[in-house]
Amino acid sequence: MKTDRMNDRLKFDRYPSREREEPELMERADPVLYGKWMPDSPITEAQADDYERNGYLFFEDFFAPDELAAWKAELARLQRLYGERGADHVILEPGSDEVRSVFAVHDNNSVFQGLAEHKRLTGIVRFLLGSNAYVHQSRINFKPGFSGKEFYWHSDFETWHVEDGMPAMRALSVSIALEDNHPYNGPLMVMPGSHKKFVSCVGRTPENHFKQSLRRQEYGVPDQDSLTSLAREGGIDMPVGKAGSLLVFDCNLMHGSGSNISPYPRSNVFIVYNSVENRLVQPFSGQKPRPEYIAARDGRLSSPSSRRVCRQ
Repeated sequence: MKTDRMNDRLKFDRYPSREREEPELMERADPVLYGKWMPDSPITEAQADDYERNGYLFFEDFFAPDELAAWKAELARLQRLYGERGADHVILEPGSDEVRSVFAVHDNNSVFQGLAEHKRLTGIVRFLLGSNAYVHQSRINFKPGFSGKEFYWHSDFETWHVEDGMPAMRALSVSIALEDNHPYNGPLMVMPGSHKKFVSCVGRTPENHFKQSLRRQEYGVPDQDSLTSLAREGGIDMPVGKAGSLLVFDCNLMHGSGSNISPYPRSNVFIVYNSVENRLVQPFSGQKPRPEYIAARDGRLSSPSSRRVCRQ
């Protein structure tokens, strides 16, 4: 019976991954831009074309200084708080007790909930996704000076599809810089155009692997030949800017960052928006879903009950 259910599920899986012995580079089966551009759209026609072609948009000075000041103050408070005590939704750096990421900040922190509901930001999100959206995941990533570790190349969608049950590529991420991003302090790098290919990875994921993968990814890691092919085709961009800049990128865009060995910290807020028409199903790995603080399954922008239980 279990085998029959698995076979039925695989019939509807357009992006099989971690099931075969060899990696595969597959063509994207979903649109990139779901909204139709009109003169009153929240971005220009040229920007819409750039997003379709490259898979990302970068906005300098997107947020006002007073907004940024409030978020930076809250970030500093959370860093102090979780440097003293742990929590399930707080991920530490591999091999140390330094805070690497704090998850679900849109759901249990009123300051960052306001950021997730920012009208200018959500207007762009709704246009790109062609629908209303909810927050699939949110987190703060800390990358302190001298010791901030790398995030290896990956497509977020590969993990969200396999481990969370996200059916289609109808989601996107936004990264808000809370510190200045320089080429030398471990900024995010992207491969333009890579969102139009899906890298099917090898290695079946162990149960509850998220406890390790959020510190160091071992499964769902693209092979070097596929990464080389994507880089040769589209190159590598490094969208860097001052605190308050905004990066918006497609869920399947290949991206990663190096370690920060400079004295200058780099902290960003990541918010993932998923279309309400792309709600999660059972994980395509056949395993139990990851926790709600990593992958929201209720389809709401935020969960008031969760905020009452887990206040920061």
